[in-house]
Amino acid sequence: MASLEEVRSERLKKLALLKEGGVNPYPIVSTPDFTIANAINNFSKLSKRKGGITLAGRVMAIRGQGALTFFNLFDGTGTFQGLLKKDEVSEKDFTLFAGTVDIGDFIEVKGSLFVTKRKEKTILGRNWKMLAKSLRPLPDKWHGLQDIEERFRRRYLDTLMSDESRSRFILRASLVASIREYLNKEGFLEVETPILQSRAGGALAEPFKTHHNALDIDLYLRIAPELYLKELLVGGFSKVYELSRNFRNEGIDATHNPEFTMLEYYEAYSDADEQMAFAEKMIKTVIKKILKSGSIGYEGGNIDFSKKFTAVSFFDLLKRYALISHPDKATLPELTLKAKQLAIETKLSDTIEKIMDNIYKKMCRPKIIQPTFITDFPASFSPFAKKSETNEAFIDRFQLVIGGLEIANGFSELNDPIDQRQRYELQEKKRAQGEKEISPSDEEYLEAMEYGMPPAGGIGIGIDRLTMLLTNTHNIRDVILFPTMRPR
Repeated sequence: MASLEEVRSERLKKLALLKEGGVNPYPIVSTPDFTIANAINNFSKLSKRKGGITLAGRVMAIRGQGALTFFNLFDGTGTFQGLLKKDEVSEKDFTLFAGTVDIGDFIEVKGSLFVTKRKEKTILGRNWKMLAKSLRPLPDKWHGLQDIEERFRRRYLDTLMSDESRSRFILRASLVASIREYLNKEGFLEVETPILQSRAGGALAEPFKTHHNALDIDLYLRIAPELYLKELLVGGFSKVYELSRNFRNEGIDATHNPEFTMLEYYEAYSDADEQMAFAEKMIKTVIKKILKSGSIGYEGGNIDFSKKFTAVSFFDLLKRYALISHPDKATLPELTLKAKQLAIETKLSDTIEKIMDNIYKKMCRPKIIQPTFITDFPASFSPFAKKSETNEAFIDRFQLVIGGLEIANGFSELNDPIDQRQRYELQEKKRAQGEKEISPSDEEYLEAMEYGMPPAGGIGIGIDRLTMLLTNTHNIRDVILFPTMRPR
């Protein structure tokens, strides 16, 4: 088998041959009349067209048979067979095609449509044109990119050679478009908030830090758009949303990438209960629209979206799956011991809620397959959620878990600036004790709240994880076109 450098050297010779023949191997103008999908769908009509048609695409296969050369063209919409006959094109064109065209090249073919004896729709070329000469060989058609890391690094080859991979990202685009359409119809306004922020707030996560030279200030890549979106509630917008890229300086695993996509939306005069109902209806509607079904296959089982989503309290899950009999009374030493028994790593700086959450993530969440809302979280679990009016030990917060994945997180938004300041002070104490994933005090946000913020419900939905669920995929890097990778 020829090495990459040997193949590249041969292709460079063919490139030179094209130039010597007066051919520009990278012309500006390309003039296909139709996409390949259109040619396939309108084949009968187009086959009668006087003068024929012009198609363009990447050569994905070549089969030479003496005076005949068959090839397959792919343009992103479909694949179409082409044929050059020695007596139907000039000798120069036929010889140049045979001597210079490789799998991977982009070409344009003008000719008439017909059906072969094997019933395959084909374009019989009268002439052809090189659009872009490729210098590197494509991966083997049948094996693709076997190295998983290379699939992520060279996504362009992964999507080119794998129909499954390409369709996964097409579905993701449909998901995002359908969500936008749903929210817009419901009266939500799409907005944009800063990616570079002076304070990385709105979530419990460690941020990426940078420096702006002209202003001589430190800035952070946003970990969430939450605080800016809620400032817009103060500013008179009653329903706002953002589909945003967020950045968190955290580890990489099957469900985490440092750069990821979130949907966050906020509605004035709403609360957590209303947002649970809204999220359930939206997710059901969107899934039915893009998958044409009320259920999906996932990890060998079936997830049913046609039924009402169930709800269970956070403490009930800890009792059921982690066998913590009284989680509401558990002490830090007791939880640390429990974590050790469950092979969950802890740090001296870990708080009760941090350890409790890690136990939940390992022992409880993976067992929740059907769509389930987790409710009644301890008050210390979020600095931005209102406390329950019936029991101040809890916050009015929920998470939506499906297929063992946390898909959404929402709550009744805290709009009391005095309470918010006190929550920030508690967060700062945790930071002083070594906790890095802390939402820092934000005086500008507190100032906005003091002008009056309406009661509101808000929710964040992980687009990457929802895509994983709908495509039966188990690594977040499979649903992000260009995931974060260590340099070669």
